[in-house]
Amino acid sequence: MTLLIEISERIATVTLNRPEALNSLDPETLVELNEAFPRLDQNDDVRVVILTGSGDKAFCTGSDLKKTMPPAESVAQLTFGRKLPYYPFAGLDIEKPIVCAVNGYALAGGMELALLSDVRVAASNAEFGQSEVRVGSIPAAGGTQRLPRLIGRSDAMLMMLTGDRIDAAAALRLGLVSAVVEPEALQAHARAIARRMAENAPLSVRAIKRLVRDGMDEDLEAAIRREQYVLGVLRDTQDRIEGRRAFQERRPPVYQGR
Repeated sequence: MTLLIEISERIATVTLNRPEALNSLDPETLVELNEAFPRLDQNDDVRVVILTGSGDKAFCTGSDLKKTMPPAESVAQLTFGRKLPYYPFAGLDIEKPIVCAVNGYALAGGMELALLSDVRVAASNAEFGQSEVRVGSIPAAGGTQRLPRLIGRSDAMLMMLTGDRIDAAAALRLGLVSAVVEPEALQAHARAIARRMAENAPLSVRAIKRLVRDGMDEDLEAAIRREQYVLGVLRDTQDRIEGRRAFQERRPPVYQGR
């Protein structure tokens, strides 16, 4: 199987499983990814998703260039002739948080996979690069838009226009990842983060993700007004009441997502 999914403790771990091809994405794996994440988003037993790659050499090196030649159809046929995702990772735009454990190379589309995650942690041997320009293409899976928003225009342009790679230490300095750990500690570190998220009120977690995501494209006043509206929506939920009762009774809260 090119995609492995394991669910335990309300955490789904999705593993790209093509280590012989540095976990590159062939068309079949891309379809699997886009179909798997919406299912996990609707699964009440899942509150957080971890995305990682198999092996210790690569997280994902982008498209498998041996299997992704240009389609035979014209642009018009692809645009108007059949329904397609509006960009390659559209199915991964889910409400639940995604923690990406970058266990090696994250290049081209692999880096873009990492970028769409909400939290990224990296092994110390990880390398990042938007190398599409070197093969006559562009970072067209969200890279040209997400990377400048995340690390600033100058550093993003440097990476995208040269195709150069950066190491894990540079990624941490730029704010591309939240932590760098030794390779053998990566999965446990990512899972510890995911577990802390999964223990929190799920409606609040999803609300925060949506507010941050949508607010990045709004002016500050409009974003704060939306924030206040969402606070009102959550005010009378069972979980908000449970959180206060648990605090008063000095016990761990038991959240139901209601």
